[in-house]
Amino acid sequence: MLIPVLILLATLLVLVVMYVVDDAIRELNTKAGLPTNGGMRWSKRIVWLILAVIFAQFFLPSDLFEPPPPQVATYGPDSLWTGADTTRLVYLPKEQRDLVRYGRDLIANTAHYLGYNGTAMQNTNALNCQNCHLGAGTKPWGNNYGAVWSTYPKMRARSGSNETVSKRINDCVERSLNGTALDTTSREMEAMVAYMEWLGSGIEKGVKPKGSGIVELAFLDCAADPMHGAEIYTAKCESCHGADGLGQLKADGRTHQYPPLWGDASYNDGAGLYRMSRFAGYVKSNMPQGATWEFPLLSDVEAWDVAAFVNSQRRPVKDLTGDWPDISKKPVDHPFGPFADTLPETQHKYGPFGQIASFYKKP
Repeated sequence: MLIPVLILLATLLVLVVMYVVDDAIRELNTKAGLPTNGGMRWSKRIVWLILAVIFAQFFLPSDLFEPPPPQVATYGPDSLWTGADTTRLVYLPKEQRDLVRYGRDLIANTAHYLGYNGTAMQNTNALNCQNCHLGAGTKPWGNNYGAVWSTYPKMRARSGSNETVSKRINDCVERSLNGTALDTTSREMEAMVAYMEWLGSGIEKGVKPKGSGIVELAFLDCAADPMHGAEIYTAKCESCHGADGLGQLKADGRTHQYPPLWGDASYNDGAGLYRMSRFAGYVKSNMPQGATWEFPLLSDVEAWDVAAFVNSQRRPVKDLTGDWPDISKKPVDHPFGPFADTLPETQHKYGPFGQIASFYKKP
């Protein structure tokens, strides 16, 4: 800052000297009977212009002519991914910035925009994407989106095809949100894809950041117990999600403060959380309120059992005949046959899963 100030003072001094000299020349010309116009008029204008430029730099942003900083990822304790740096969102072009912000809002408040009373369309159930992907998809081990942009497109055994990000989003729309696929050219889909891309800032292609997705719990040596799970639900979940599992509405009576875990307004039997291992890992690190992956409030057994209870309740049914074209690639806890093994559907739903896993590890 010192150098610009010195340049400013020097320029002012030059300007003062030019005016003094110009006045002196005018006075001499007058006494000599010569014309008084001309003098240093243009030189003074140039100096004034230089002065204006120097003065302006004190008010213009210092990085005005510098390229915007890159969008980067952020990390929390133990190097866990926590999303993109939100302070750098302002450096994106306005149209892209607005699209990313709309995408995030759609994830956080899906039912408001797309649900039964949706303001954009009426296409989904009472859930928000954020109910399953905490912190709008940024919470470590909260089923976050940390690896979406870096790993897609990719081959997925469930569909037997190479899936794009928009296809993966529509999978959730049709399963967890029990809706119909969005037009991939719609502003809503473009916004959610833009949000996923922005969340992937600073993550190399093919890399899965630490803390992505859901914690994988060790299999129990026995089947998960829905009856014990009902006791856990009553003691630790009912206060928010209700004895009937239908959640609690916000004061507006239109959207939910706490989401329904079963019933017509909840996820269908094709959703990821309908698999016991996914639900158990999710609640272990995140539920009930106040739990974190570092300080869980449920034991492993409690997590498996409450998953068994919730996923034994009535919910919408989806046609899954197109899933897992190669049945040998079905997860051990996919609860619907046919299977490549001879073990019963009940074991594929409630476990024990170790025996199933051992079957598929055979050479």
